[in-house]
Amino acid sequence: MTDVTGTWDAVVNSPMGEQKSTMTLNQEGDTVTGTNAGATGSADVQEGKVDGNTLTWKMDITVPMPLTLEGTATVEGDEMTGSIKAGAFGDMPFKATKTG
Repeated sequence: MTDVTGTWDAVVNSPMGEQKSTMTLNQEGDTVTGTNAGATGSADVQEGKVDGNTLTWKMDITVPMPLTLEGTATVEGDEMTGSIKAGAFGDMPFKATKTG
């Protein structure tokens, strides 16, 4: 099973341009918790789950507006790629590199 525990430098290509953040994740079994901190603030990782090499999670943000983000990423070693679904804004490309 893939273990995503650690620190990840993440980038989302959003309508507002590249949004960089740091995800700090902790995995126990197939459950993932943690935080994502960036220029617009910090959000808790909710409903995080690893299934094979796929990570799914949700985050509630307030900037630029209240919204629940839904992430799906394929994890391969120290890299993950996928997308973030942002309500009416649709899917945004997502990638992250493990740094610690």
